[in-house]
Amino acid sequence: MSLPDPVAEGVASGWRVLDGAAQTQDLQLTCDVLIIGTGAGGGMTAEVLAQAGLDVLMVEEGALRTSRDFRLLEAKAYPELYQESASRKTADKAINILQGRTVGGSTTVNWTSAFRTPPDTLNWWGERYGLKGLNPPAMAPWFDMAEARLGIADWQTDPNPNNSVLERGCQALGLKHGRIRRNVRGCWNLGYCGMGCATNAKQSMLVTTIPGALQHKAGLLSRARVERLLPAADGKSLLGAEGRLLAADGHSLNGRQFSIKARHVVLAAGAIGSPAILLRSELGGGQVGKRTFLHPVVISGAVMPQRIEPYNGAPQTVYSDHFMHTQPLDGPLGYKLEVPPVHPLLMGVTLSGFGQETTSLMQQLPHLNVMLALLRDGFHPDSQGGQVRLRKDGSPELDYPLNDVLWDGVRRSWLTMAELQFAAGARQVLVLHEQASLQSSWQATREQIMQLPLKPLLARVVSAHVMGGVAMSSQPEQGVVDEYGRHWQLRNLSVIDGSVFPTSIGANPQLSIYAFALRAAHQLRDALKA
Repeated sequence: MSLPDPVAEGVASGWRVLDGAAQTQDLQLTCDVLIIGTGAGGGMTAEVLAQAGLDVLMVEEGALRTSRDFRLLEAKAYPELYQESASRKTADKAINILQGRTVGGSTTVNWTSAFRTPPDTLNWWGERYGLKGLNPPAMAPWFDMAEARLGIADWQTDPNPNNSVLERGCQALGLKHGRIRRNVRGCWNLGYCGMGCATNAKQSMLVTTIPGALQHKAGLLSRARVERLLPAADGKSLLGAEGRLLAADGHSLNGRQFSIKARHVVLAAGAIGSPAILLRSELGGGQVGKRTFLHPVVISGAVMPQRIEPYNGAPQTVYSDHFMHTQPLDGPLGYKLEVPPVHPLLMGVTLSGFGQETTSLMQQLPHLNVMLALLRDGFHPDSQGGQVRLRKDGSPELDYPLNDVLWDGVRRSWLTMAELQFAAGARQVLVLHEQASLQSSWQATREQIMQLPLKPLLARVVSAHVMGGVAMSSQPEQGVVDEYGRHWQLRNLSVIDGSVFPTSIGANPQLSIYAFALRAAHQLRDALKA
């Protein structure tokens, strides 16, 4: 069965698209607005500015891959669509980080969960960072606009059996829970969103705003790594950016370079990429890279008596915020409960242990429920996040220390998840820790959790929500950009992505980035058209 591929058809019809790997000469380009990165921030910004008649050029480090390339195969998807083949890690290797690296960025590979920024987070930003313009009533129209553009709506289909475990456990224990809204249109309910949507149902930037920009004569240069921004002689503005073109493998260099002159530069390379470009450019001041947050995630697995096939069906449709609002925002870390899809490769590299016990657990994959807790970092005084820095070769790495306040949240959330899974009928439960083992009762699991040593590389910690590093603030000395993403020192530089958030969100961040980007892009459009 052959499905339409509107992006490939658009390229064939003459969209202004260049593949860095195909270039045989150095490139020297000009535009009104250079947008570095094509994820949630870059995609939204590109469409708004291109529709206004501005000459927009998008530059993306990853390749342009479309639905015909998405084959529901983990071994193909992770190397092609993710940063460092889905194996990016913090400096001490204790946290694995999933980030997209393709046209559309993480929106191409996320699991479609859409939450507005919690009002208490926005209010906190206003009180602590002076970001008064981002209060809940002021942001509501931008959320409305993003939801309309991307088809974000209630998911009408019943949760798959994997998500139903969380719902059933919450019902049994009397915990608050709800259904997750999704950015899909005509979803086939396959469950392979993390490998790129083969049916174009997911309303990622790849199939919405980027085509929208290209249809308005924007340009796209893929497989092109920006090395540095180019400051003007006065030190108060930018001339553009320069970098290197990549070969067909997407990683090695093809020997050609590019430079782009632009009237305005939008940095939208994500919460590790954007600070890294500023650091390589020696721009931005002492705040760049600091206070980078991860929503650190810990995991509990359960063997269910019935076959639940956690790899089939919409990946995330049930959540619980019960433990997000039971304590002060700056108290012990709150956590959001969700359920991820479980596919063999990702499960194999995430499971703790080895040998026969791990083999046996892998063989039970069709019966496996996995629950995760996202810890809300950035509010407690001892939750200062991590710092992006550069390796000797100029590539970025994130140093994110795991401390007592975070370990406290890890243990509490393990206890919650294990109790929920047994309440939902689990036969056995295993929290992901190198010294944990399958337990057959809630009491035995609780005793084991209380005895587990909490140290990096023993407890399995992952993340798919990198935020911060180029924080917004109301005063130049407290951050890097203002509440519209305008750089405090460089008059023609904006930063429009998740790196501007001064704390974590406390929810999956894609919708927050969309709404912030729309607000910032409309302000930038009006300024450039004035």
